[in-house]
Order: sequence, then C-alpha cells, then structure tokens
Amino acid sequence: MVLDKKRSGYLMRPVINILENELKEKVVTEAIEILEEIGIFIENNEAIEILQNAGIDVNQEKNRAKIPADIVRKSIKSAPSSITLFDREGKEVTKLEKENICFDPGSAALQVLDPETNEIRLGISKDLINFTKVVEQLEYIHAQSTAIICSDVPEVVADRYRLYLALIYSKKPVITGTFAKESFEIMKDMLVTIRGGEKELRKKPLAIFDACPSPPLKWSDLTCQSIIDGAKYGIPSEFVSMPMTGANAPVTILGAIVQHAAETLAGIVITQLVSPRAPVIWGGSPAVFDMRKGTTPMGSIDTMILDLGFVEIGKYLNFPTHAYLGMSDAKILDAQTGFETGMGALLAGIKGVNMISGAGMIDFETTQSIQKVVIDNEICGMVHKFIKGITQRDEPIAKHLLKEFDEKTTHLLSHDHTLKWFKEEQFIPSMVIDRSTNEEWINKGRKSIGQRANERAEKLIKKYPGVTLEKDIINDLSKIMKYKDVDFKSFLDL
Repeated sequence: MVLDKKRSGYLMRPVINILENELKEKVVTEAIEILEEIGIFIENNEAIEILQNAGIDVNQEKNRAKIPADIVRKSIKSAPSSITLFDREGKEVTKLEKENICFDPGSAALQVLDPETNEIRLGISKDLINFTKVVEQLEYIHAQSTAIICSDVPEVVADRYRLYLALIYSKKPVITGTFAKESFEIMKDMLVTIRGGEKELRKKPLAIFDACPSPPLKWSDLTCQSIIDGAKYGIPSEFVSMPMTGANAPVTILGAIVQHAAETLAGIVITQLVSPRAPVIWGGSPAVFDMRKGTTPMGSIDTMILDLGFVEIGKYLNFPTHAYLGMSDAKILDAQTGFETGMGALLAGIKGVNMISGAGMIDFETTQSIQKVVIDNEICGMVHKFIKGITQRDEPIAKHLLKEFDEKTTHLLSHDHTLKWFKEEQFIPSMVIDRSTNEEWINKGRKSIGQRANERAEKLIKKYPGVTLEKDIINDLSKIMKYKDVDFKSFLDL
C-alpha cells in the first residue's frame, strides 16, 4: 500500500510490484545491447533514411539497423513522461502518467458476439454504431476505440471508416490504428477537421494510434510509417509489441519482456529522431503460447504476469504505459469470461497501467461483445473504487459514533454520518449486477448477467441522445472518407 495524505484524511492506495529495480535495469541494459549488437529489422525506407542520417549503421542487404546505446538512452530521455487526452469538444479526459488509469474497449475485432443468437459472426456497421453509442454512455470507460472491423464496407477503407464512425457518434478520445500507409494522412485529416487545425490537434490530442512491431525484432513498412507520421504531427503512438513466449519470443516470461523492451525502444528511437518530444506510449499485447492448443490465451495468468512485467519496465523508464488486460478467451459469457476479465482488469488497475485496453473482448482478442462491454463497465467501476483504497473520513475514526449506542440505538441506518458517507464508501453498481434476494430474482424472470447486460445495452441505444456533431463537419468527414462511389453517409442512422 502507498500512503498519501489528502485533505479528507489518509488514503492508502494498493500497489503491486513483480520485478526488483536491479532486474529492471538488467532488462533495459540487455534490450539496449540487443539493439546495438544484433539490431532491429526495418522495412520502411523513410525510417532507414532517418536512422542513417543519425549516423546509425543499416545493413542495406538485410535492412538491419544496429542502434548505438547512447542514441537509445538519449531517445528515452527525449520522450515525454505524460500525455493528456482531450475529448471531441476539447475537454481534458485523462493524463496518461504515473498511476492514473483509463479504460478503453479492445480494438479491431474481426467478429462480434451476436447479442440475440449468442453466435460469433462478422461485424457490420450497425454493430460498431450501436457499440459506440453504448460505450459513449458507460461511465467508467473513458475512451472509445475503433472496436470492430466492419465487413460491409470495402476492406481498403476499413481502418479510416472505423474512425469516421467513432468521431461522429462519440465525444470520447479514440484509440485507433491504420491498416495501410496511405490511411494515416486521411485519418489525420479527420482529426484536424474536428479540432479545427493541425496546431490545435497537436495541443489537444483526440486520438492515439496503435503501432505493432512484428516479433521478433522487426518494424514493418506500415508500422514504421505510422509512428513516423504520428511523430511529425504530434499524434501519440502507442507501441503494441506482441511477443509470444515459445513461438516468436523466448519461452521464459523475462526473456519475452527483454524482447518486448528491445522492439519498443527501437520504435522510440525512430519517433524521437523524427521529432524530439514526440508523444509515445509503452504498450503491448504479448501472450504466452499455449503448447497444447497452439493459441495465444489473453486470459492466462502467465500472460497477465508478462503484461505486468513489461509495464513495470515502461514505468521504470518513465513512459506512459498501456496493456491489453481485462479480456477473456471464452466464446460465450460464462464464468470463465468473468474471472479472467476481473483478474486482468484488477491487476492492471493496481499496477497503474495508464491505458487499459480490452473491455468487451473474448476469443483471443478477436471478438467484441456489446453485452460484455456493459458488464466490463461494472468491473472497471469496481477497479476505480478499489485503487482509491481506504480513506479516513473522521477523527477519531469511529469512537464518537460507537459512544452513541445505547439500549435504544442498535443501528446507524438513519444516522447523519451514514447518509453523508455511504455513497462515498460503497461502489453502487447498476442493475447489471444482481444483488437482489433469491425470491426477487425469481420474480424478475431468473435472468442471467448476459440477459441483464443485453437489456441495459438496448436501453442505452434507445437513450442515446443523438449525434451532436455539426452537419457541416459530418459532411467534411464524409468527403475525406470518399472512396469511389461509396456513399458512407448511407450507413449512418442520423
């Protein structure tokens, strides 16, 4: 626990650490040695030119760059330790720094869990629109993501189309990413349209772009271009390294953490050479590799330990951090879904992961569920409550209240002290969480948590206040989206 004296009293915040500082420094040192002695594979020509202009040796035949230790350490010092995110209206939402946390849904799911049939199927525009409307109203998930890839639009515009819908239907900041090199400029133009200018967007970031190096030790043409463009425009890049233990990374968790650090540091070097102080986030979505099934279980306790380990390295180096935690590998909403999600989300909160992705996701990070994201909102609320710890409200703590008990006073239900503090002291969930008596539960139809979540999702969709974006801006976004003769406005339910 960490002791922090507040005006309201003493607050004890839970903390967790799994690596000693000596071991953290050893991981960082070895990762830097890997970049200097083994190098990193770079596919992107612009990135190669940037590295060469900085005096870094790049093997032209193998496209392998060996980055000197002094340049890596200089880049670490150059990158900012804090990133402030703003919503569509320019209001501050969160600072990604220190132990602050922010939840966002998992991104880029190919499939959805159909809320009516409970079958997994391809996602379409209506799924993403409804999902975005619901997340917009969830009080404990403070950022959106471009959560679902829509199969009913041309694949070539799938990345920018997700951002298009997110910007129209939500005010919250967005976690997104590109699938093609040419998409970044188009997506940047959408963000500039919302902000009113490139300078305004740089001052008040509205979106974070995920960029995933390809393990082991490779930055692809696409991902290099994404982080280069992000650095140019001051748009935060979230590095999402994905080592899989025993498959494309060492089988040991610590070995995978070293590889993760090397891949991420290479990305940081590129961004800081493009633009010193370019905003970056030390993130990831690694996994253990299940040797029995050939799968990458995101709900595995080993994966969670791996996540906490790489986050500790990021915090040790004073970067904003990110991790994919709070997901499940189940295919339906069941007990496995609950315990894997709850464990991951709580560990992420205690660790102080600044951006926690994964709400709503099942089936190895491939599928989004509107019911699960509603349930996960309750988990996120519980995590926020838990990390606040215990606060001393009074001095003395309880003695003055207990003195009032006598033969006629046997409870404190109606006491002023109870009425004053019970909402602060207790987390009060929505009706998605069942706390009724058995008799009441039976009388209300014996509903499962999935049914209650579906009912709340339907209510939130109906309750959605409507798109508040000006028509002119929607028209401008639609023009930017233009692709052949596709009328993207026809997908909107304005």
